[in-house]
Amino acid sequence: MSVNEKEKDAAALREEGNTHFKAGDVQGAICCYTKALKLSDSQTENAVLYRNRSACYLKLEDYTKAEADAGKALDTDAGDVKARFRRAQAFQKLGRLDQAFLDTQRCAQLEPRNKAFQDLLRQLGAQIQQKSLQQNSTDARVQQMFNLLLDTSATDSDRQKAAQNLVVLSREEAGAEQIFRNDGVKLIQKLLVSKQEEVLLSALRTLVGLCTEHQSRTMAIVNELGMEHLCAVMGSGASTVSLAACHLLQVMFEALTQGMNREIRGKDEAILPEPSRELRSMLRHLLEMMPASNVSGPGRDSAINLLVKQVPRKSLKNPDNSRTLWVIDQGLKKILEVAGTVPELSEGLPLTDNSHMSCSVLLTKLYDDLKSDKERENFNTLCEEYVQQHFNRPGMDSKLRAIQTVSVLLQGPSDVGNRTLEMSGMMDAVISLCASKDVTHQQVAVEALIHAAGKAKRASFITANGVALLKDLYKQSENDRIRVRALVGLCKLGSAGGTDFSMKQFAEGSTLKLAKQCRKWLCNESLPATSRRWSVEGLAYLTFDADVKEDLVEDKNALLAMFELAKSEDKTVLFAVASTLVNCTNSYDVEKPDPQMVELAKYAKQHVPEEHPKDAPSFVEKRLLKLLEAGVVSALVCMVKQESPALTESCRECITRVFLALVERQEDRGTVVAQGGGKALIPLASDSTDLGKIKAAQALAKITITSNPEIAFPGERIYEVVRPLVSLLSLECTLLQNFEALMALTNLTGISERLRQKVIKEKAVPKVEGYMFEEHNLVRAAATECMCNLVLSAEVQKLYLATGNDRLKLLVLYSGEEDERLRKAAAGTLAMLTAEQPELCARVPGTTTHWMEILQALLLSEIVDLRHRGVVIVQNLMQAEKSLAETLMESEVLEILSVLAKGGESTRDPVSKTAQHCLDKAMEYGIIKSREEKERGEELGP
Repeated sequence: MSVNEKEKDAAALREEGNTHFKAGDVQGAICCYTKALKLSDSQTENAVLYRNRSACYLKLEDYTKAEADAGKALDTDAGDVKARFRRAQAFQKLGRLDQAFLDTQRCAQLEPRNKAFQDLLRQLGAQIQQKSLQQNSTDARVQQMFNLLLDTSATDSDRQKAAQNLVVLSREEAGAEQIFRNDGVKLIQKLLVSKQEEVLLSALRTLVGLCTEHQSRTMAIVNELGMEHLCAVMGSGASTVSLAACHLLQVMFEALTQGMNREIRGKDEAILPEPSRELRSMLRHLLEMMPASNVSGPGRDSAINLLVKQVPRKSLKNPDNSRTLWVIDQGLKKILEVAGTVPELSEGLPLTDNSHMSCSVLLTKLYDDLKSDKERENFNTLCEEYVQQHFNRPGMDSKLRAIQTVSVLLQGPSDVGNRTLEMSGMMDAVISLCASKDVTHQQVAVEALIHAAGKAKRASFITANGVALLKDLYKQSENDRIRVRALVGLCKLGSAGGTDFSMKQFAEGSTLKLAKQCRKWLCNESLPATSRRWSVEGLAYLTFDADVKEDLVEDKNALLAMFELAKSEDKTVLFAVASTLVNCTNSYDVEKPDPQMVELAKYAKQHVPEEHPKDAPSFVEKRLLKLLEAGVVSALVCMVKQESPALTESCRECITRVFLALVERQEDRGTVVAQGGGKALIPLASDSTDLGKIKAAQALAKITITSNPEIAFPGERIYEVVRPLVSLLSLECTLLQNFEALMALTNLTGISERLRQKVIKEKAVPKVEGYMFEEHNLVRAAATECMCNLVLSAEVQKLYLATGNDRLKLLVLYSGEEDERLRKAAAGTLAMLTAEQPELCARVPGTTTHWMEILQALLLSEIVDLRHRGVVIVQNLMQAEKSLAETLMESEVLEILSVLAKGGESTRDPVSKTAQHCLDKAMEYGIIKSREEKERGEELGP
């Protein structure tokens, strides 16, 4: 290709990009300008392309790229005023006010009369002055706090107040920077050894402010304070201090891992080294905390929690799982040390009630993050070696550690747990220890037996070999801890048939007796919380039986006791409560078999699952009402707020399923919202399994459709609802979910321009347009209704103004459809568009040869809303162009308008008024004459 041809192609692409930009297609414009830059060899042409692309990035609020492109344009032509002004705008948004002021000042010198330049100059002057005052004020406040904290003669209360004020200052960028630059980290280091818990907490919270979204400060703080010191604080005895230190380390991890992009990496555009060394140091110290005997139980839980959140990949689309492989290589056996700890033994590590559950979650996350059979085999081998090593050692304590490790693996990566359970002599040891006289031995063995009964195959084996043993333990043991665990084992085995009414492991009525005993234990407040938690585990299995569900919801005391446990410090109960509620509300997925296949199965004498009569919709609805009356929503809200590895994605999905069941009835949605259900659903829509996210979004949609969104989601929360709703506009979702999302978005887009902009920013417009072609009448109408609100935004109007598309034609054709709801939506959209963008009026006759018939049909409709939309469209067309008014008046429209203008039942009838306005406009144009003019004409005639 010659140089001239390249330049021609680049120029054509630039013009195409300009067209896209004017039509509101900013991404299309960027694509054209980028292609043109690859073809163009002319510096002058490149400068224009960079300048234009900078304008696009400003529109997309990508100010870093906007500044870079404007700068490249100025490198070629320093006198390019447009490029300099765009760079000034980008600098302003990036917070670089001094540079923005210099660029704007230069623009004003080149074009002194340009009002936009003068306005920006005044605006920047005021911002710089305000920033200067704020900086001076912040400097003085920081220094005052430092002086108080260093003053040994100051009272404890004064020092506490100073430390708390430092926390407040650190939350502002100016205050955080000032603390950091004035050697604040060294001062905080001294506060971290304080004996006063409040001062220590304030020091940790101040560090959170310094590190939040700031990689350069975080790296400096990690290196100055040292991970060993921070981990020692987290491993201290006080749970509040441990949690605060855990939160700090979480913020540090996020700053280091997310800080790779330019906007966050220090905010001062500093060139920084990669933070991998600091990240590895943090992970290594967390792993070293696992087997350390001087670390408290809460501290160990916090370390596990951090590893759960930071090690596995956030998305399986990311191919790099090197961090997981490193942790498995360096620390899997250290994690297994925690898994195998039996706290009751003399040399046991300090643990909490949540430690083993947290450990099983971490092991699951690590195993699920592996990509190949080779990696999984290595994981299996390491676990088997660890278990075998302890199991083969002499002494009972080692065997108990091995069995406890197997138990945790069975709760976590069950495939790995099953392999260790199948090791020679393991199952025999578990069965024999169940009969031990030592309570600790019995407890470890019974728990392993319960977790081993997870699969139907193994459940059948244990039913044959272990049921009698569990019954004896339950009846004969004098220790409540053993009895309740034996009871749960029986419950788990008794529920092996699941929801299949015809598949029962035990005799008729046995499950009801087991459930009654579980409820009795649950309501017994004299028992320790851990024992009561096990009774909920039992109910989680037994509530597959509809008779058990009915008895449970009728027992309000048992429900209240279960909800109180869900709100307690014992996080291990969360999944059991969530599972029980899923069963009671029938919110699990049930595949209804094909009737023909059922008949074939019966003919072949194969087993056919049967539904319990009490699982019918009428029974489920009554159970939902009972749960609402007992306060299930407040319990679910508390469960969502829990910061614990026990709140796994699967647990969140269960909670989401229950919420969706609770909002199924329109009349119950107000109760759910009033008790905080709407607020709790928002995080569930972003942090759950893929299915859980969809169900949470659907529950949000149902609430948004029937409730006032501004009341259901007050303040800024309403904007957080948009993304989950847009996610439902997907082919992977059902048509019902699509429909409910469109209805909910219609409600939101009718509230404010800011909400419409949020919906547009989430790229919902093309999706809504796609559903306007859906075959299902309700979905198509809902999409058109949503578009009716979206066209109030100028950006969407530009899409209709752009040439070369059939958007306007579709609206005109839909206005003539038989479906009343679709006609109303389409005609309403057309009425608004023609009012906001008069130039569209001239295009209406070109959309279809039947446009006049469609308009007349609207005007003649028996439905008032359709007549009103019709006369508004006619009015807009007549006001836009005289030629359109003449075309309309030459048709039957004149006669129809004359009839409509004579009035309806009321003089305030909007249809009559608008029809009269149309006739008045025709008279103004001189197309028709008024009655008086006609009469005068007849008098003057021959």
